[in-house]
This record gives sequence, C-alpha cells and structure tokens, in this order.
Amino acid sequence: MLSLYNTLHHQKENFIPCKKRGGLFGGRPRIGIYTCGPTVYNYAHLGNLRAYVVSDLLKRVLIDNGYRLRHIMNITDVGHLTSDADEGEDKLEKGARREGKTAWEVADFYIRAFKNDLRLLNIQPPDKYCRATDHIREQIKLVKQLIAKGVTYTTNDGIYFDTTKIHHYGQLANLENQELKAGARVGLGEKKNPHDFALWKFSPATAKRQMEWKAFGHLGFPGWHLECSAMAMKYLGEQFDIHCGGIDHIPVHHTNEIAQSETATGKKPWVKYWLHNEFLVTDKEKMAKSGDNFLTLAYLQKQGINPLAYRYFLLQTHYRKQQHFSLEAVKAAQAGWERMTALAAQLRQNKNPANREKIRAFQEQFHTHINDDLDIPQALALTWEYLNNHDLDFATLKKADRIFGLNLGQSKVGPTKLDNEIRKLIKQRQEARQKKNWTESDHLRQELENKGYRVEDTPDGQIVEKK
Repeated sequence: MLSLYNTLHHQKENFIPCKKRGGLFGGRPRIGIYTCGPTVYNYAHLGNLRAYVVSDLLKRVLIDNGYRLRHIMNITDVGHLTSDADEGEDKLEKGARREGKTAWEVADFYIRAFKNDLRLLNIQPPDKYCRATDHIREQIKLVKQLIAKGVTYTTNDGIYFDTTKIHHYGQLANLENQELKAGARVGLGEKKNPHDFALWKFSPATAKRQMEWKAFGHLGFPGWHLECSAMAMKYLGEQFDIHCGGIDHIPVHHTNEIAQSETATGKKPWVKYWLHNEFLVTDKEKMAKSGDNFLTLAYLQKQGINPLAYRYFLLQTHYRKQQHFSLEAVKAAQAGWERMTALAAQLRQNKNPANREKIRAFQEQFHTHINDDLDIPQALALTWEYLNNHDLDFATLKKADRIFGLNLGQSKVGPTKLDNEIRKLIKQRQEARQKKNWTESDHLRQELENKGYRVEDTPDGQIVEKK
C-alpha cells in the first residue's frame, strides 16, 4: 500500500483518498493534487525545479497504483512581496523595473521559460495552470467570506487575518506556545499579532502599481497566500487529497493557506496530505533567486549537461533529505544516466527471454520501494543491481522508467504491426479514455486482452503488446 509522509501529522501514513468512488457509478478514485507553482519574475532555479520533479514522481506513482488524477498548479504573477512579513515590493513590479518591461510582459516571458524547463525535464504538466491575475474575483469573494466570519481587521495598508481568532493555527509547522504580542508594527500598517497576514493589500497612495484592482473601497491587490486557497478550492473543491511544495512554504505560506481555507469553509482538514521536499543546497546554503548560488537549467545545458541527467541526479536523493549540489556531482549523474540509456538500448535488441521469476522479484521489490514514501533512490539502486546482474529485460526496464521519467526507451507496438481489427479497438479505447468513459475503456481493454493483447495505461498513453 502506498504510504506518504504527511507534514500535517509529522508522520508517515497510508494513503487513503478523500473519495473512495470515482463517480456516480464507482470506478477508480480520482485524486486532487495542488502544487505551489512559480512566482514568475525570474527564471526557476535548480532548487525550484526539484519541487516539480518531486510532484511529478508523486503523480507517476499514483498512476502506477491505479489512481486517476486532477492536478492544479498556480502561477503567481501578483501579490508575492519581497518579504514574507507582508513588507516590501511586489516581486513582479521589481522584475519589471529590472528588465524595463511591463509586469505583464515579465510574467508572460517567465511563464514560457518555466514551461520549457518542465518539458526538458520530462515533467508532466498539470491539468490546469492557474494565474493569480485570472482569479481576482475568486480571491475577493474569499476575503468577503473571511470578513463575514469575523476573523479579519483593517489597517492603513490592507485587510489582515487575525490568527488569534482560530485555535489550530500553526499545526502544520508545529508552532506551539507562541507569544502573539498585540500592536507590533510591520510595514505600512499595524498588525495586531506577529503571525497575522495580509489577505488584501491597499496600493500605496504615493506609488502607481501596474497590477491593481478596485475592491473594499481601495485600489489594491491580493496577498500571496490568498490565491492558492481560492484557486485550489475552485478547481479541486473545499477538501482535496494532496498539497505539494518545498519545506520553505511550511511556516508561513502553507500555514496561512490552511488558516484561511478552513476558516472560510468550516471544513477540516482542508487538505488530507501535505507533501514537502527539502532544499537543494550549495555549501550548506539553500539555492535561492536572491542569492549568489542561483543556477538555472540553461546553465547546466551550457556545461554540456542534458536536463534528463539533472533529473537523474535528483532521483538519487530522497525528497525529504537535503540534496547537495555541485557541478561535479551532476556530471557524475550524467555518466550514470548515459550508461543506463546505453544498457536500455542493448536490452531493446536482446531477444532472449527473461527469467520470469527474477522479473517478478524485481517488480515486487520495485513497487515496495516506490510505495514507501516515494523511495525512488532505493528503486533506482535496485534497478542498477538487476541491470548489472543481467536480470532485466527491456520491457521491465521501460515499465520502471514510467516512474523515473528518464526516457530510457519508447518501445510501443505500432499500428502497422497490428491487424485492422486490433487497430480499430485501440483507437476506440483511446477515444473512450479521452472522453473519460471509463466503463467503455475497461470493456475495450478486456476485449483486447481476450484477443491476446496486454494493455497498459501510462502517463505517455496506452501501450498494447502481444502476450
């Protein structure tokens, strides 16, 4: 059974979906996943990209366990200030000034760059990217709900959430016995308590912003935390299964998301499982856009490193452990990835039958590892053990690569090798899956299997092979 480390309860737990049925007539459960996406004022750095590889691995393991997914990722193009304490300049405004462009142009450029990085790393895109600026109405509605609940107050610079109004604030970050002193001045306004956070900021009268909207009697813009709650609930409902992000989001961003979401809906828990990855570090410092250790995927490519080699590098360390970055380590990873790719090519040409007993043993151990809180490093080590002992065939390695995502081989049975009747059934099943007609899809799968073909659904589509 799949188990995940749930930050909310600070322990590893068996994964049980919120919904046990996949619709009115049953079927496979559909899992709601929300991933905190990029603030698009600059390129994503290599540490940022680790988080998206981790959420991609999670999706691949869930699919391997038979789940259907609904994955949402936000794009922060407004509201993220340079300080988590609701102070400083909006990062998009800062990027616009740096590059001599409008904030909208900056956002559009770095959104395209981010999506290209995901493509190069073979990261499956979410079902929907949600831009904060496209969901202002939903965010204003959420603020109004919280005002009606009596948990807000207004200062000179915005509307704030009063964290002392709720008893469970800080559970995710394990905050206990905090001193919440009234009257602490922060920024332009006055917070009643240090942990209170901005829901909606009023635009400064002395400065013209490029991104602002009229609401609550002022020109203003949403707080950073607000967008994730509003968009996640719009597309995944008031309660959903998994929320992903880096550990730096735990004490402020994700803690505040929980506070405002559960207060607005009255439903707990808002998210059942919280999954957080550790930092990528250089000389014991986390990689950050504001630091001198800000390196991008393009930088690695200029050093002759394939983006998939960087993905391979990330697979070598468990997501809940800090990973130490160096160019030498990534170059070593490239050598490993190239060797595994070469072995895959050799196996593809090998027509000798595999030892089914050893293959079954590998598959059992492999799934035990990936289902144990995404222990991908152990699964990778196991794969190397069997490869070095010549105990894997190409088909089995290819199945393992549906988790790794390293593009070790794309061997599908093509339509030209199938008779017209089988090709017609495959096409009908593909159309049924696109229409989410799972009953018809399962019926056609059974028909294909009755005719002697094995059918498997993968992130890259259906694979049909002769038994």
